[in-house]
Amino acid sequence: MVISFVNVGIAVRDLDATVAFFTDLGLRLVGRDEVSGPWADTAVGLDGNHAKVAVLQTPDGGELELFEYLHPDAIETSPTLPHEIGTHRVACAVDDPDAALEIAARYGCTPLRGVANYQDVYLLTYLRGPSGILLMLAQDLRAYPRA
Repeated sequence: MVISFVNVGIAVRDLDATVAFFTDLGLRLVGRDEVSGPWADTAVGLDGNHAKVAVLQTPDGGELELFEYLHPDAIETSPTLPHEIGTHRVACAVDDPDAALEIAARYGCTPLRGVANYQDVYLLTYLRGPSGILLMLAQDLRAYPRA
């Protein structure tokens, strides 16, 4: 059996706002669609589901698939905490965390605590993105040393 990673899918409150956030960070919008019907009910395991979908891609080919449910109504949940079981976070490598944080701030997103230095190898920060998505930004100091 051959297996490969395709993408991470996340349900969001506002698809347009979330797409704008991630494209400003440097992801590219690959496509948008609306899905519904028996095939979608079977695949997702949710009768009557109808969602707007957007697929975003990082420059190196990683993909993020975002869904805004039109039916049934989306259910608000508390954002996942870093130590809770379940989907943890989306991580992105950046060459300039300060620039990425400036972009995030335009969307009201700030670090949970600040930027940490891990053994002079990585600068890391976690922040809440749109719809409460926990996002880690990491700069590899070996590839992109600070000036």
